[in-house]
Amino acid sequence: VALFLLILTGSICIKANAQSCGECIQVAETCGWCADENFLTVGESKSARCDDLESLKKRNCAVTKIENPRGSINIDKNNPVTNRKKDGSDKLKPEQITQIQPQKLTLTLRSGEPQTFELKFKRAEDYPIDLYYLMDLSFSMKDDLENVKNLGTDLMKEMQEITSDFRIGFGSFVEKTVMPYISTTPARLINPCTGNQNCTSPFSYKNVLKLTDKGDEFNRLVSQQQISGNLDSPEGGFDAIMQVAVCENQIGWRNVTRLLVFSTDAGFHFAGDGKLGGIVLPNDGRCHLENNMYTMSHYYDYPSIAHLVQKLSDNNIQTIFAVTEEFQPVYKELKNLIPKSAVGTLSSNSSNVIKLIIDAYNSLSSEVILENNRLPEGVSITYKSICKNGVEGTGENGRKCSNISIGDEVSFKISIESQKCPAIGKTEVIKIKPQGFTEEVQIVLNFICDCQCATKGEPNSDKCYEGNGTFECGACKCNEGRIGRLCECSKDEVRTEDLDANCRKDNGTDICSNNGDCVCGTCECKKRENPAEIYSGKYCECDNFNCDRSNNKLCGGHGRCECRKCICDANYTGSACDCSLETSTCLAKNGQICNGRGTCECGLCKCTNPKFQGPTCEICPTCPGVCAEHKDCVQCRAFEAGEKKDTCKRDCSYFHLIKVQDRNSLPQPTDQSFPLTHCKERDANDCWFYYTYAIRNDTKEVYVMEHLDCPAGPDIIPIVAGVVAGIVLIGLALLLIWKLLMIIHDRREFAKFEKEKMNAKWDTGENPIYKSAVTTVVNPKYEGK
Repeated sequence: VALFLLILTGSICIKANAQSCGECIQVAETCGWCADENFLTVGESKSARCDDLESLKKRNCAVTKIENPRGSINIDKNNPVTNRKKDGSDKLKPEQITQIQPQKLTLTLRSGEPQTFELKFKRAEDYPIDLYYLMDLSFSMKDDLENVKNLGTDLMKEMQEITSDFRIGFGSFVEKTVMPYISTTPARLINPCTGNQNCTSPFSYKNVLKLTDKGDEFNRLVSQQQISGNLDSPEGGFDAIMQVAVCENQIGWRNVTRLLVFSTDAGFHFAGDGKLGGIVLPNDGRCHLENNMYTMSHYYDYPSIAHLVQKLSDNNIQTIFAVTEEFQPVYKELKNLIPKSAVGTLSSNSSNVIKLIIDAYNSLSSEVILENNRLPEGVSITYKSICKNGVEGTGENGRKCSNISIGDEVSFKISIESQKCPAIGKTEVIKIKPQGFTEEVQIVLNFICDCQCATKGEPNSDKCYEGNGTFECGACKCNEGRIGRLCECSKDEVRTEDLDANCRKDNGTDICSNNGDCVCGTCECKKRENPAEIYSGKYCECDNFNCDRSNNKLCGGHGRCECRKCICDANYTGSACDCSLETSTCLAKNGQICNGRGTCECGLCKCTNPKFQGPTCEICPTCPGVCAEHKDCVQCRAFEAGEKKDTCKRDCSYFHLIKVQDRNSLPQPTDQSFPLTHCKERDANDCWFYYTYAIRNDTKEVYVMEHLDCPAGPDIIPIVAGVVAGIVLIGLALLLIWKLLMIIHDRREFAKFEKEKMNAKWDTGENPIYKSAVTTVVNPKYEGK
């Protein structure tokens, strides 16, 4: 897998066809540029300098000449998070409290190389809170107003459990003061309510009380408020929210936790609904408060939800929708669109508003969600959260941590990666902050768009053709409109017949051997998928991958391929370097090369006599063997017998004969340092003779036992006696067997007779032919009386 990835990344670097070091390093983080002026071979283009680092090293580019700049991280501001106690012993201004660390970083980015840093967040104790209560004062909210009149002091008491620095403000809204939202008759403009109800004139939005830490002042001013009225059910609350968000000075927002409580029992108008009143201008998102009254409700349309989300986020306002149960589904859908917002169920008369606010605040503050502003083109960011108890989150869950209590510390690992350099400038700034908080991390992005060696470039250098380029990083970076390895051509004259003629070898028809392109009369060879395979040569006629192969390996794995020919390593030869010059594999057991019966070629024995075989010419299937070969000569010289008895002196004088007394006197293989063969042969009289055959110092020696080992003659008497005894014994055995068979037959016949006797039917006590002389006749009339 690693090799595949290396080939893949290498092909990316090569395919990019980078013409300068700056272009090369922006292809991928694995790409490097060889700045060695003499690195390229004939036929290689400038883009061949751009390759993966390992390939450049294999292509003999010195490490000191490889340009491969890396990104970095520098922390500019790193104040620790604040450890604050709620007892108020250490009074700190809001701007002195730190909940996020670090606060400023500088990242140097190289294309494709992410930079990762850690960001810590800790909820500070006793953090200041600004709460603005925005209330619907349409007629249906009349009973709610009575319960809100004491909200200031009551809420102050409850919030003391959370923070000692709490401020509260109040604002109200009804509807745009145009038809058909309100009745514009003079009487209804004064009192929009029917019957005896005394209502105030309708208005769009009114800032009643700027944020203050005086709860009594809140109660006093809210007590003076009167209910109003309008015609349709939806209200103009979005106009009011927009003004609360953008009018920071009038509302009195500080850079602390900002809460907006939106209390209503109805729906809302949004962008486009203004057309009913003839209002078509989109909301401009600016502050239009005069004497704390919104004056442009009749001029600008309601804001869209997206516009509202943007302004609330920009001003770090967390929204709590306190609405009646009837409109819960509507505002829950709205909550899903507005980050850092919550929905609480408001009772019919707002009696539970304090509990609702406390619960909603706890819900909002127990979750931290990171967000960033718009990223520059080509820049991406990923988050990984490490929350309480080591719980990790990735993807969208990597932006947030939940169930955070005051004093808990969580961390995020943030990776920022650039895929390309910006079109204008080399510095960008992005900001990361937790939603609903004013604190943020400022990240300055610097982009590596060129190599360090480019700063030493020579403009209009003499090394480039007629000064048409800048010589930098070992190559010419051509001026606009110029092309070629040395910028020798203009783009208008890249291909002409005269220039193409310089790219044909031996006046042939193939341009650059069909393995390259003719650029300015010079062949630039094609690149292959595998960066290790290259075309080279003036006409791209050479390559390093089309040489002969052996065992499916280029040059047998024992050489290198240069211009389609194998350059073999030492001790190897042949067209595919498959012929080894090593002779150790040809040594026979006797220490001779090929047993003296052949020659060693490519590490294998080639036997000169075809009857000898085997890896060292030691096997001879058709040969009689050493013992059989010398039997007749040994027999004639030692015992003057055998087939060569008459020609012994002529045929058998090739060895030296030595006679010994017995077999134990014959030489043993373990006592000799030369090959020795033991032989045992039989003569015509069936006598055995023993000898050894050996070659020592080119002298053939035969040791033979001087006495024949002949078998003794047979003893006649025991043989005859044995034969006679055998015949007698066989006769007796046959008689015994016959007698046994007869006894068995008689017994079977007697048993058969006894069985038939037992089965007889007559009475054996009387004569069967006897007849009595008395005849008895019975009177048929006699009745026995």
